[in-house]
Amino acid sequence: MLFKDGNRIDLHIETKEHMNHNYLSDKLTVPLLDKDNCLPTIPAPTDIDYHVKRPTEAMYLSCCNNFWWCQQNIAKSIWREELPYAKFMMDCVVRQELNKMVEWWIGTNTNFELSTGKVGNYFNKQLPEPYWEQYRATYSDDGYENLWDSLFESGELFRKIATDIAKNLSFSYPTHEDSNMTSYLIQVRALPSNAKDIF
Repeated sequence: MLFKDGNRIDLHIETKEHMNHNYLSDKLTVPLLDKDNCLPTIPAPTDIDYHVKRPTEAMYLSCCNNFWWCQQNIAKSIWREELPYAKFMMDCVVRQELNKMVEWWIGTNTNFELSTGKVGNYFNKQLPEPYWEQYRATYSDDGYENLWDSLFESGELFRKIATDIAKNLSFSYPTHEDSNMTSYLIQVRALPSNAKDIF
């Protein structure tokens, strides 16, 4: 329900049996009113379940691989002037991996004791100003040159924070994936629109 004063309430109805089974599933639960005194006593709310989780090295390497590999789709789409696919790959695929790495970077710098909010809502408060400004620059409008710029900005930021995480967690950053894809992006960006091959 959305009220005229701007307040919103999300409602759902469940049986008492279902409530008893699921009531503690979200540690942010706060009981507002219990007319029938049927709710169990619960601890004070905490966002601990939403704290950034420490990645395994396999998770870290998978994130790096997905981030760098999927950039070739964006490069080809920009060159072909296929804006919808380029934006989809940038905003829905590559950004997902960038956000994961940003969360882990924040986690490693806060002992994994906080939440970054839904899809990074708190990044602006948790990243150092230069990193936040660089993160903002990863968003682009519909201009192809601007999309190229945001793609390279994403790579630069990802490289910095992923390298930091690797040092902090004793992982190995896949430099070869980074350098190979970055070289490819530079090549594709320089291609004339009528090119028949990449070389």
